[in-house]
Amino acid sequence: MECLPGLMDNLGLYEEACMTLPTLPKLVFTDRPHGAHRLLIIPAGSALPGDLPERAHWERLLKRKEMKVEELAKSPLAADLADGTRAALVMLDMEKPRFERLTALRKAVMALIDESPKTLDLLPLDVEQGALADALYVALVNGVPLPQQKKKAAKPLREIALPRRLASADFRQVAALARANLLARELTALPPNRLDPPRYRQRLRALAKARGFSLEEYDFKTLKKMGAGAFCAVAQGSEGNGGGAAIVKLSWRPKRAAPHLALVGKGICFDTGGHNLKPAKYMSGMHEDMAGSAVALGILSAAAELKLPVAIDCWLAIARNHLSPAAYAQGDVVTALNGTTIEVVHTDAEGRMVLADTLTLAVKAKPELLIDFATLTGSMITALGTRYSGVFATSDALAMLAVAAGKESGERVALFPQDEDYDTALESKVADVKQCTLEGEADHILAVRFLSRFVDKTPWLHVDLAAASCQGGLGAVATDTTGFGVSWGLALLRSWAGTP
Repeated sequence: MECLPGLMDNLGLYEEACMTLPTLPKLVFTDRPHGAHRLLIIPAGSALPGDLPERAHWERLLKRKEMKVEELAKSPLAADLADGTRAALVMLDMEKPRFERLTALRKAVMALIDESPKTLDLLPLDVEQGALADALYVALVNGVPLPQQKKKAAKPLREIALPRRLASADFRQVAALARANLLARELTALPPNRLDPPRYRQRLRALAKARGFSLEEYDFKTLKKMGAGAFCAVAQGSEGNGGGAAIVKLSWRPKRAAPHLALVGKGICFDTGGHNLKPAKYMSGMHEDMAGSAVALGILSAAAELKLPVAIDCWLAIARNHLSPAAYAQGDVVTALNGTTIEVVHTDAEGRMVLADTLTLAVKAKPELLIDFATLTGSMITALGTRYSGVFATSDALAMLAVAAGKESGERVALFPQDEDYDTALESKVADVKQCTLEGEADHILAVRFLSRFVDKTPWLHVDLAAASCQGGLGAVATDTTGFGVSWGLALLRSWAGTP
């Protein structure tokens, strides 16, 4: 994070070579519930459905808590039933925003998942298909624990039981999205000694092989020869030719001609701040500064799994921002890949440096749309907190698509300006542009004005992931590490490409 002001069964130690994609709980279809944990989902209404199991029990519980039935859409109830079953009851009002529905489902699901069940019975009572899909998604993304290095690690949910009448339903999209979110979160949650640039690249090779992606790696030596001075300035602080830093390109191509999308992700595996060293409070959690790359990778993976008719290049800027005698310093002037000279003002503004050269590479292929994801600025968190992420668009049409995708996915974004008159703050006496300012005012906007110099006239969306980490979870996801951006990206991709 720059300039911060003032599904596998992850049991035991993580083994870097064993995972390509997360393993989800198995779906089973049965005529009767067979687990000890049950999620009951009811439609909007002022009375409990007549066929609700243990209806009298729930009515007594509502009366005791002085709750109206409609309040179940915001505050689900959990209870231990007479047969020993742990049950949660939630109402899904499809007129409410999707974020609110997912939040209610998350509260209900976690009342059950917190007991580490092997099986979760999911019982929808006359609810719409969309409500069922949301419930299944929430159960899947929270049923797989994130990587832990404990002797007694949390156990994953093994299966989700659904009524047999739903056996013919198509849940592939739900499963693909859940796998993609978990992939992004698992990568982001790994500690920095288990996901440094070399290990990250090794995992990308394994994923590319499993998914059939083409893979290109531009290592430190290659980038230095190419003139990618902005990226190399950040990487040079790591020991041994950039410490394994690289710009990695993964590509997915459908069988038929399709619109061309470029995804770019910031992949700083650990951010010390460099010479402008972060204090301990702000260095904590900086292994998650690669969340943007994980989000881009998750979108790519889901799009390929679903065989969406979109050609995608995914560019990941993988490095660490370390402090060493070789690290770049304030006052340095470096030359980016497109020839722009940059005055270094603050070494903790490393994200825009690595993105500058990565964006330059991405636009050379002339994509029809460019989207980058980055945990880029502390000022975005100051502006929004961690419940929204900020988005910048090069056209009103793209801005509308971005905000609409936020509402559709339940991953909310707020639109920010990027007017040219902000450029005066980045004027340099010794180079073409300053990297940032020391004042920090509107840094999230100045970062975009800086990056705009490297995208030419390509239609572009920049997502500053303020919501990559949210204490207590956000929307569908119960962990602090949210995977924010994967659902949003898939929703936007479908809308942009006209894919249902």
